[in-house]
Amino acid sequence: MFSTLISPPVAPAARARFLQLLDTALTTRQFVRLTLGKYRGSEPGLERLLVRPVQLRGDACLQLVYRHTTKDITKNHPMSEALAVLDDLLGPAFQNAHLHTRTQEVQLTVKEKGGRDKSLLRVGKATSVEDGAADDASDDEDGAPAHNREKHRLLSLDRPFWTDLGVTTAQHQLIPAMSRKWRQINKFTEVFASAMAASPLANAPADRPIGVFDFGCGKGYLTFAMHDWLRAQGRVPQVTGVELREELVALCNDAAARHGLDGLRFDAGDVRHYTPVGLDVMVALHACDIATDYAIDFGLRAGASIIMCSPCCHKQIRPQMKTPPLLRPMLQHGVHLGQEAEMVTDSLRALLLDAAGYDTQVFEFVSLEHTNKNKMILAIKRAETPDGHADTVRAQIAAIKAFYGIREQCLETLMAARTPTPH
Repeated sequence: MFSTLISPPVAPAARARFLQLLDTALTTRQFVRLTLGKYRGSEPGLERLLVRPVQLRGDACLQLVYRHTTKDITKNHPMSEALAVLDDLLGPAFQNAHLHTRTQEVQLTVKEKGGRDKSLLRVGKATSVEDGAADDASDDEDGAPAHNREKHRLLSLDRPFWTDLGVTTAQHQLIPAMSRKWRQINKFTEVFASAMAASPLANAPADRPIGVFDFGCGKGYLTFAMHDWLRAQGRVPQVTGVELREELVALCNDAAARHGLDGLRFDAGDVRHYTPVGLDVMVALHACDIATDYAIDFGLRAGASIIMCSPCCHKQIRPQMKTPPLLRPMLQHGVHLGQEAEMVTDSLRALLLDAAGYDTQVFEFVSLEHTNKNKMILAIKRAETPDGHADTVRAQIAAIKAFYGIREQCLETLMAARTPTPH
């Protein structure tokens, strides 16, 4: 696998060369991931360290995931600080390091035999890794890279509740038909983790409960995933799935109780009539038409730090839209008019969230229902809003509505009903 073998007689030279290659990969933005394995330190249960690049508040950082037997602990560091941490850990604690860049695979194996250093540095060309492959397993005792690994995920397949939900077999092996779903669950968890890191909840005390409500949770894949991820970070999850179908509510509650998952429950209910208690994060994926607006308003009423929606079935705006003369040649086709109505609807929702004090993004997201409905609206409550900003955004909303002849948008109506009329 490795085309070049470098075996210096002195271990510090191999180690120093490895750290130099790591620094270069980070500086040139070629870094993909790093795994430290073969742990020989004193921390109970620690198996390996997984390192990947992340962006936090616009700054490039490294995320270090300390993988234990029963939990994961995640710490984010600025680049320079992270390099110092890795320098301290490499050798004394972890005997093996496997670095992936866009062009190379580099592996350092720290060995000592008879008082002599036998450390090896292997440098080879990068190999392509399929989306379903992985590198979060440790290397073997001789430092050779393991093959056919599962790609590093924020979630682990060995959690027994995945078997109850039909994701894995009794032996905790991924059921082939669920491979796409598993990738999607992990993609959502990545978005959720990034939102947590950028929200006011990031600085909350570790013992403060984090209230998450997942509306239209279905079979609870994401609900269980968020609870599991929060618990792995050492947080106190209070996660509730809300679903209309009582048979699914019973299934999920049985699984949560069977595995002793404190702070996880499922209720039968509708977002339009549900009363929030201790809500920090509001999730509603594939809520049909104005159900998305009710879900967003629900989050706003509760003062949520994070609002995550994946809209579906944009029906309210389209019948109201009057095609502006300039756009008539384009929008004479029904498919284009539908796409335009979808864009206008979600743009208005994003602007209304912005005016309400949230930094808002609209981006493509992997669909959890295997359809082309793959858009997500992510809103994170900002610490403060500049004077006059809300008025400017409201003026933009009014101009868009006037341009298309829109009389009413559900979220705006719900928000206005809660706003006192000025005297």
